Amino acid sequence: MNRFFGIALVFFGITMFLITGSLMALIFVAIGLGLNVAEGLEINLPAKTFRTFNSLFGFKIGRWETIPNFEYVSVFKTKESQTVRVVTAETTQKYDIILINLFYNRNKHITFYKTDNIQKAFEVADHFKLALDVAILDATGKEKKWL
Repeated sequence: MNRFFGIALVFFGITMFLITGSLMALIFVAIGLGLNVAEGLEINLPAKTFRTFNSLFGFKIGRWETIPNFEYVSVFKTKESQTVRVVTAETTQKYDIILINLFYNRNKHITFYKTDNIQKAFEVADHFKLALDVAILDATGKEKKWL
């Protein structure tokens, strides 16, 4: 939905700029481009590199870094909150989210995946286990256990 509104705002802003010549139209273009920017993380296992990137219309910008020596993958359940503010009111919604973190150097980690589906999270963690030859720590319940 963001992409649709973003593209619509870009076209509206460009059209408005061409018709009126108003620099205010560029605000619509900027907002539209902002709605189309996506963030992500990409891993290149054969080259043993990864990068965090920003993507705009499929073009990815990010610096490749060497994969550290990962010790284990953790499937972690936590809560994420989103706050919506209006001039006179504010509300915060909290929901469960599952993160997949790869740990290295004892306590440093990189979050590689975020989902609300526990089954999908364990499928991705199993893929990391096979690709990187690491153990899986299940931290979704009260008791942590190694898989």
